[in-house]
Amino acid sequence: MKAIVVQPDGALRWLDVPEPSVGSAEVKIRVRATALNRADLLQRKGLYPPPPGVTDILGLECAGTIVDVGSKVHDWHVGDAVCALLPGGGYAEFVTVHHQLLFPIPNGWSMEEAAALPEALCTATVNLVKEAKMRRGEKVLIHSGAGGVGTIAIQLVRQLGAIPIATAGTAAKRRLCEQLGAQLAVDYQSSSWRDQIQQAVGKLDIVLDTVGAAFLPQHLELLNYRGRLVLIGLLGGRTAEIRLDQVLLKNLRIVGSTLRNRPLREKIRLCRFIRSRLWHLVENRRIVPVIDSVFDIRDAEAAHDRMRRNLHAGKIVLRIPESSATNERKRNDS
Repeated sequence: MKAIVVQPDGALRWLDVPEPSVGSAEVKIRVRATALNRADLLQRKGLYPPPPGVTDILGLECAGTIVDVGSKVHDWHVGDAVCALLPGGGYAEFVTVHHQLLFPIPNGWSMEEAAALPEALCTATVNLVKEAKMRRGEKVLIHSGAGGVGTIAIQLVRQLGAIPIATAGTAAKRRLCEQLGAQLAVDYQSSSWRDQIQQAVGKLDIVLDTVGAAFLPQHLELLNYRGRLVLIGLLGGRTAEIRLDQVLLKNLRIVGSTLRNRPLREKIRLCRFIRSRLWHLVENRRIVPVIDSVFDIRDAEAAHDRMRRNLHAGKIVLRIPESSATNERKRNDS
């Protein structure tokens, strides 16, 4: 099969690599589309290595068709159209994944839409519902509101009865946040962004923080009694002083959270929760991914450049065309 391989100089090339074999509790997917995440850019630079035993091929989500199932898999079958949360390997023609990390592709959805959903929905759910224990009526600040996770998080907060507030860097991105359901969208580059939020909505209950150090003092000031800050990114730096008196007197919780390196059992529980409690919102299109752009997998370099320059709103998707090897597989199967 072919896959995107990160070269020693950091370049991306579409090369022949060994096809993965399916484990007893896994399925093998013929990947039709995958989507970019910030983690891909970090891994490419050597700053976010895959967990032990995971392929070094980029890609944390995909959509496609099952072509093989392991001996212990009974709830999925060859030919099923699925999307999946992956520990890695999505930038390839084939990938294997544990069968309980799959979601069925809803009727009428394209492969590109389905590929843009798993990582963002899982990230938003684990951090807002599980870590922050969001409740109806609470006010939730979502940084990077026009990003892949942000656009899903705004919709999830609204659908679960809380109040989303977002930040974004351009007027067009702020309009998008408001169209998705944000009560307020402010420019994080403005020196008065904290004051704008406080004057409009008062104190916050939850901050979904992609920024880190640069905004920590403002977050501690904005958070209400028993507020929760869930840190999921470090776009604004990793080192900051912290006002411990604010944390103490307001009974704040500060949580660091990643998804990729969680144990498999936690990811399985998360996917089960989404399928049983939230998937109806996806099937009814009350939560949908925002697609910024679609690139051919061989143009992955251009797709990464778009994300690196923060030009995107929503998810950047990579489409993987059928190759001669895939067509040969079809002829052999028939």
